[in-house]
Amino acid sequence: MSRRQVLEALSGLLLAMFCSMVSTTVVGTSLPIIVPALGGTQESYTWVVTITLLTTAISTPIWGKLADLVNRKTLMLIALAVFVLASAGAGMSTSAEMLIAFRALQGLGGGGLAALSQVLMADIISPRERGKYMGLFAGVMAVATVGGPLLGGVMTDTIGWRWNFYVGVPLGIIAFAVLLRTLRIEQIRAAKVRIDYLGIVLLSVSAGVLLVWITNVSDYGWISWETAWMVGIALIAAVAFVLVELRVAEPLIPLTLFRNRTFTLAVLASISIGVAMFGTSVYLGQYMQISRGYGPTEAGLLTIPMAAGMLVASAVVGQLVTRFGRWKSYLVVGAVLMIAGTGLLSTLAYDTSLWLVGTYMFLLGAGTGMTMQNLVLVVQNTSKPQEIGVASSGVNFFRTVGGTAGVAVMGSVLAASMTQQLTDRAQEIGAAVMSLGEQGQAILAQLQSGALPVTRDMPEAIAVIIEDASAQAISHAFLIGVPLAVLSLVAIAFLPNKPLTRQNNIERMRAQRLEGDLAVATAETGSIPVHVADDGDASSARSR
Repeated sequence: MSRRQVLEALSGLLLAMFCSMVSTTVVGTSLPIIVPALGGTQESYTWVVTITLLTTAISTPIWGKLADLVNRKTLMLIALAVFVLASAGAGMSTSAEMLIAFRALQGLGGGGLAALSQVLMADIISPRERGKYMGLFAGVMAVATVGGPLLGGVMTDTIGWRWNFYVGVPLGIIAFAVLLRTLRIEQIRAAKVRIDYLGIVLLSVSAGVLLVWITNVSDYGWISWETAWMVGIALIAAVAFVLVELRVAEPLIPLTLFRNRTFTLAVLASISIGVAMFGTSVYLGQYMQISRGYGPTEAGLLTIPMAAGMLVASAVVGQLVTRFGRWKSYLVVGAVLMIAGTGLLSTLAYDTSLWLVGTYMFLLGAGTGMTMQNLVLVVQNTSKPQEIGVASSGVNFFRTVGGTAGVAVMGSVLAASMTQQLTDRAQEIGAAVMSLGEQGQAILAQLQSGALPVTRDMPEAIAVIIEDASAQAISHAFLIGVPLAVLSLVAIAFLPNKPLTRQNNIERMRAQRLEGDLAVATAETGSIPVHVADDGDASSARSR
């Protein structure tokens, strides 16, 4: 593919990613309206959010493995078709259960788009050249993360909540047409395709039950019969999965990947990045709304520094990686920035200057931008060309599962800290409530119910107490991310500093096949055939 063809195909991949991310983030501010409109309950609300994460995480390694076995372009188009149809179905939902089902299909297609876009990018762009394109992916993520919730709020207020889902349909159709026309890859595939169906089932059970437990552990309790049987099922399925993977011809996640030091360390480093991505999106929005009293739209705008840090750092570092070929020092700096950003966010108070909060978010965003895509890049650089799909999706899978687990722990710490502080300040809260009469009693009932308080609607006498308590609780939650960020730094420090190859994945597979043919021919004839002479030097071949 020429440079122009590469850019055309890349535009299709970027549009597919943007379609997936916008469709995921656009409903964030509108779900409190969508779920009641469909007759849903609080449990329905939780499942609408959780089910997409579940199916995305579970399907990512499956799509990655299939990418190593069958045509990747066809898989990408299938994933896009599933996502577009699911988005249209979600928009036409007439009940909360119907919406949950289509959100599950959205996650299934979204997992394919996330996994396959990185594999296809490796097919058409070499690791050395890929850095300068990483800024485009970071830009897509930044715009979708910030713009999605704002767009969702505007559409819900003007043309109706169903357009939160319909918006992904035209974007997906355009991406489908662009990829169908522009993407040209030569994929060397195994003669016989063997799919590890049992491995797929066991991984789905293990990861699915684990993620459901993690998401709802605050309701069950860390020590409860629900925790015991769900964790037990997840562990049994995980052990069975490992045993199956050791025996099947085409394992879903080859355990030999963990012999690759780069892959293993990148997985460890990615856990902290997952916490940074998911945790900040959840708890920074909560800080802005509960601890500072802003509305959803204002809270979304105030988190722009996080997205800006990701965009700027990823774009600049990507260009530097391509120009000079060095990558490890930028990863180390990114890990240090993540430690600094997470540590500083753990000092938040209800009256912290917004300029300081924005600076803390920018540092964390910059650290995430420097590390997230580059970890996948170095894994692809050292993995076998035939395993590029499972290696790339493996990093994404463990980042999602690890990040979700970290966010659940953060939520438990936040809830426990909030409860403790409200208990410690019960006398102060009681005095404020008494001074407000009937309004104070209604606020007290809301706090006792466990519902999230809307401080912007409260009188100042009680609002300032709740804002102070929630800010301290959220800062305690961010402390969980500090040791995980340190773990990322340690893992990155031990990554082998291997130079980036200038061959894309298709070229590496072609060269590998050529070397195999050369070895066979040499073994048969005892000499190097002239048509595969070193460096393609025909004159030297003829002279020999």
